[in-house]
Amino acid sequence: MEIIKVRELAKSFGSLQVLKNISFSVNQGEIVAVIGPSGSGKSTLLRCVTHLELVDGGSITLTGRDMVKDGVYAPPEALREICLKVGLVFQNFNLFPHFSTERNITEAQMHVLRRTKTEARERASALLEKMGLSDKAKSYPFELSGGQQQRVSIARALALDPQVLFFDEPTSALDPELTGEILSVIRNLANDKMTMVIVTHEIPFARELADRVLFMDGGVIIEEGTAADIIDNPRMERTKTFLARLSR
Repeated sequence: MEIIKVRELAKSFGSLQVLKNISFSVNQGEIVAVIGPSGSGKSTLLRCVTHLELVDGGSITLTGRDMVKDGVYAPPEALREICLKVGLVFQNFNLFPHFSTERNITEAQMHVLRRTKTEARERASALLEKMGLSDKAKSYPFELSGGQQQRVSIARALALDPQVLFFDEPTSALDPELTGEILSVIRNLANDKMTMVIVTHEIPFARELADRVLFMDGGVIIEEGTAADIIDNPRMERTKTFLARLSR
């Protein structure tokens, strides 16, 4: 079942067209990795699908409901409900520095989902245990390592019970020793059949985990297919060149 459907998506910043009629879909339980050089439009694509940027044209359907159709957005209340179906994990964590770990996870639950403080804390506790951070509930972001902060960021996104989880370069702000922590968490989410779209520069990780890979450059999807097809046997010369540079 298609849980994300994007058709003819266009986005410009001034005279610069960043996304040029992008079309793709993601099935429930599928993991899609988006790879490509810097400036190819990968992060902008995620920000458009998660409604952090407004599109200029095209359509986005999430969980069977139209977020935007032919450039026209759903009414505000419907749009809010649709957007609650997706979560986004940022590359730079974006935790509130003056909130404890627990409060970073409970705050949105209480204000967005209207959960009681007790309900929100119970959900936070379960997620912190899942992330291996049960002993960090009262810690503040400055007291955590980068890997721990990113795990809190993932827990915060999961706390709102999204049906799709988006990751924007989830390991780019981490040193190599901490990258493994986050990749392990994502593997566990994959085992739980969480639908995920991951913008990543970790090509071995994309090969191992992704059901499909999209290669973007210049605001378009150059080619897409299984990880084996795109990473190990790319058809397009631009994809071959990009991957060859990474392997040097």
